Amino acid sequence: GTVCGIELPPGLQQASQLETPIFTPATKEESGHDINISFETMVDIVGEDTATELCDRSMAIYQQGAEYARERGVIIADTKFEWGWFEGELILIDEVLTPDSSRFWPAETYRVGESPRSFDKQFVRDWLETTDWDKNSPPPSLPDDIVMNTRAKYIEAYEVISGREFPWK
Repeated sequence: GTVCGIELPPGLQQASQLETPIFTPATKEESGHDINISFETMVDIVGEDTATELCDRSMAIYQQGAEYARERGVIIADTKFEWGWFEGELILIDEVLTPDSSRFWPAETYRVGESPRSFDKQFVRDWLETTDWDKNSPPPSLPDDIVMNTRAKYIEAYEVISGREFPWK
């Protein structure tokens, strides 16, 4: 299969790690989900120099964050970055390497072929899959236990990655 025009190696299983990280650009939509695009389409939209700079900066930030997390027993399976222009300068905007924008897996329980335990919003996504939500209308309200379990996962991610106790338990 392919992702954003990038051919994936054969034989991948659930939670397989790619040999090298890949850059998968997307467009930010006014409403609904972002749309994945190929690097070539990105070049058509923003130009080759900007596309290359976005790729290089994104990969460098991911690799630095992934190494930091790996040293603390966490795998950053994937993430997204949002970039924008401010006074003619390309800047990183919005959240960076959080449980909302990344998938964090504890390395000690990670197994290829199995659904990984996670410290991120995948827990909410999984719960939504058990509902009748059509993904076009606004999502249903989350039950208190889902909210509290998600909060606990985010706190655990903070504590494991930062090495500090969360101050507002």
